[in-house]
This record gives sequence, structure tokens and C-alpha cells, in this order.
Amino acid sequence: MTLYPTQHSAIFLRAMAACMLFLLSTVAWSDDDQLRSTIYNQSLPLKERVAAFQELTGLEPDPDRVYRVCIWDIFGRSGPVFAAAQEQRKKILEFGVNVEMVPYTSESVMVEELKSATCDAALMSGLRARIFNRYTGTLDSIGGFPEREQMRLALKLMADSRSADRMVSNGYVVMGIAPAGAAHVFVDDRKINTLAKAAGKRVAVLDYDPVQAEMISGIGATPVVADIVNAPNMFNTGVVDVLAAPLAAYEVMELYKGLEPDGGIVDLPLTHISAQLIGRSEVVPNELAQFVREAFYQGFDEIISRVRMEEEKVPDKWWIEIPAEDRLEYDRMMQQARLELRDKGYYSADMLTLQRKIRCRANGAREECTDPVE
Repeated sequence: MTLYPTQHSAIFLRAMAACMLFLLSTVAWSDDDQLRSTIYNQSLPLKERVAAFQELTGLEPDPDRVYRVCIWDIFGRSGPVFAAAQEQRKKILEFGVNVEMVPYTSESVMVEELKSATCDAALMSGLRARIFNRYTGTLDSIGGFPEREQMRLALKLMADSRSADRMVSNGYVVMGIAPAGAAHVFVDDRKINTLAKAAGKRVAVLDYDPVQAEMISGIGATPVVADIVNAPNMFNTGVVDVLAAPLAAYEVMELYKGLEPDGGIVDLPLTHISAQLIGRSEVVPNELAQFVREAFYQGFDEIISRVRMEEEKVPDKWWIEIPAEDRLEYDRMMQQARLELRDKGYYSADMLTLQRKIRCRANGAREECTDPVE
């Protein structure tokens, strides 16, 4: 299923503001546990923690160092995301830090540039981030967070210094995670309101994610390979019957064209998705990334307000209400999918457990709370 991540300048404003901390050069790190403890102590004033970071690393501004921050904006250099990043770059330059903002219309190309060290950091969809950090990449798991406040709690925990060790994996560090809104299933025929009725239908699946194709085939539907950019157009032109996408993409990607005249949107969030800033850990130490993660979380409400503005553009006429008994069946289906993907090493078992605890904290009457398997 293709989840198209919404594009909102607020996400990048927070990300680029955090880049003011990029006063980095290659140095040998100290093992001073006391300083490191101060850095991660979120009860202390930020100024004191930053001072400890500078003492620990001995970092000084390097005017000759240019930091390359790669930005995925499907509209490229003329897009709203890149425009917001450029505005933020002007502020960063005032701090003596030279940051180069580089737009990419292809998320897959940008990811390869990060791998090859062409980019020092890159902001991407949570789905892509899974290849760099399976733990945070599982935040976007199917059915992981039915409610927005559940995602809020999860991101608060990700920004907590007690989660810091989990943010580093295979030479990369998660520098920040932003909410990107609720993802729903869009259909070109509102009669497709149950899993059984999806049998024989054409469903868009991501080209870099073969597991999705297996899932779709498993319910008797036909997977149609697409990338995150052309999938909406495939839905709008009738190439596929079913598309999973954020509500916030409704207007910007003109998804109403694919819904007309008899389509609809299943009134059951598939999950709440994220955007994640991934950096190279040889450039960005985890102690520095901790400050950035906190800045991202502090911007949660600002980002969500912009996401909500886009989501509210969806007319009520498109909603397909799902009966309570069918909702339970959807929950079971999504749980089974998560378990299969966990067993295949696709999802992080630890993150799935955390998500289940968060869901049960919100609603202890859920079936999974009395008989936990995640």
C-alpha cells in the first residue's frame, strides 16, 4: 500500500532550525561520562546542556565546512518545502554555519545520496527511514496508531533521552521525527468497504517494498507496483482502484479526481505516519542529535496544525463509514499483518510492543490488551 507523505513547510522549519547546531568537524570524542550525563539530562537548562556538549566534543565553528542537507520535495526547487528550507538557511548563515539545501524530487535518489555520503542529512518519509533505523521506521506500521494522540505520545518517547541509544543504527542517527498526519484507504468505488470486497481490485504498492505486494496478494487483490510520486496519478487516472495515502494529500495531489464519481475514503485510519530526519552518525554525534530530536517534538503542535488544515479540505461526502463489527475485523487483519512483518524482520518487535502498550493505554478494552501477542 502506498502511503504518500504530506509536504508541509513547518516540518522543515523545525529541521533546519535544528541545523544551527551543526558546528561540527572531525574530532575524537571524550569519554567523559559526567558531561554526557549532563547533555542527556532534560531537566537541566538547554544552555547548560549545550555547554556540556561543547566541552565534551571540543567543537568549534568551521567556516570552510559546508553541510549538505538534502530535502525531498516532489515539486523540486519551486516547491513549498524547499522554499521554507531556503528561508531558514538565511537564519542559519547568521550563526556562521554554512548549510547547503539541496532539493530532490525523487526520494529514492536522495536516499542513495545519503548512503554515499553526498548528503550529511536527509529528511524522508518514515517508510523510507526504516532502512536506516528499523525501530523508528516501525512507527509507521499498519494499524500502529489509530489516533493522533497516540502518535504524539510515541514521538515524545522518541525525543526522551532514555531512547537515545535506539536512535543510532548502522552508521546513521535519527535526528528528528515529525508527524505527517493520518493515512486512509482511498477507493474508486465506495462499495469496497470491506477486505473481502477488495478481492480482485488493483492496489498500488511501493516499488521498493516487496512485502506490501505479498500482503495485497494475500487478500486476493492485485498489487500494482508504483513509486511514491506516481501512485496518486495512477489512482486519479484509474490505473489502480485502491490507494493508501495521507488525508493531507487530498488536495495537493488532486485525489478527488480518482474518487469521482462513486469513490470514497474509508473512515478508519490505516495509521498515523511520520517524516524523519536521518543523519550520518560520523558527522552528527548522537549527543547533538538529541537536541534536534527535542526541537522536532516541541514543534509537534505547529506541524499538526498545518496538517489539519489540509485534512479539513476533504469534503464529508467522501467518507465511507465502517460498522463496528467490521472495524474489529480490520484490527485483527492489521495485527496479523504486523506479526507477519515482524517475523520476517521487517518491523521491530520492540516498537510493536511499545505501540500496543500505547494503544491499550488509550483504550484498555481493546481485544489485544487482554491477550497481547505483540
